[in-house]
Amino acid sequence: MRVTLLGTGDTTGTPTVGCDCETCQRARERGIERTRFSVHVENERTGESILVDASPDFRHQFLTQDVSLPDAVVVTHIHFDHLDGLGNAYRVFDSLPVYAADEVDPVTEESVADTVRRKYDYLDRVTVHDRTPMERFEVCGLELRLIPVDHPPLLCYGLVVADPETGGKLSMTGDTSFAVPDASREALADPDLLLADAIVPAANCEYHPLGGKHHDDDGVPRTFGSKHMTREGALDLAAELDADRTRLVHLAHYYPADEAFEEPLAVDGERYVL
Repeated sequence: MRVTLLGTGDTTGTPTVGCDCETCQRARERGIERTRFSVHVENERTGESILVDASPDFRHQFLTQDVSLPDAVVVTHIHFDHLDGLGNAYRVFDSLPVYAADEVDPVTEESVADTVRRKYDYLDRVTVHDRTPMERFEVCGLELRLIPVDHPPLLCYGLVVADPETGGKLSMTGDTSFAVPDASREALADPDLLLADAIVPAANCEYHPLGGKHHDDDGVPRTFGSKHMTREGALDLAAELDADRTRLVHLAHYYPADEAFEEPLAVDGERYVL
């Protein structure tokens, strides 16, 4: 399978609109973008493809990246930077199946699948298919599993995509703190490619009202506030999962300019064959 990182940024992206910080200026100078999060996964044997999360930057991503329009979409959670691009299905697709978790969120009192169904009920091209977290299902000839993670206050899921022919495995943490459940860590483990949420470096926790959580033995916070992993937390998780290759995603423009484009921080347009 061929994996293209369409969007590697957080909710505002990099460069951020109206921002003249050094990191955003550096991104403009280098012609680098981190649009809102989205991943394109193509089954090269069948020519079919899956879009993981529908970024608000959908139109820009598909105009600037050499990938096909997806045959299906998987939505990991209902935050706007992962869902609101689904409106682009209007006049673009004849039909578009969307897969999402069927677990009822006590905060919203509906599942991710139900929220998508309700929010996009005006799009007759979109059909929502409920899937139970941790259970395997097939889309476009690939095997998928929605993996529960920790992104309070809402339910959120990572994703495992496996190629039954080649054995290639892609794991995505989704938006999550370091407190990924043990069973989910087991499901995500041993990937050929891990895409890990790493919104800021750990040093930035001093600027968050909640500080940091899930400190390592040296006191370094592996969670920024309560919702996202720090760079250090994501790398610790990658080591624990024994990822063959790791790319850090969902990145904010708060990385210092001299660190913002260093390995293993991803940028839009990266491609991998698993």
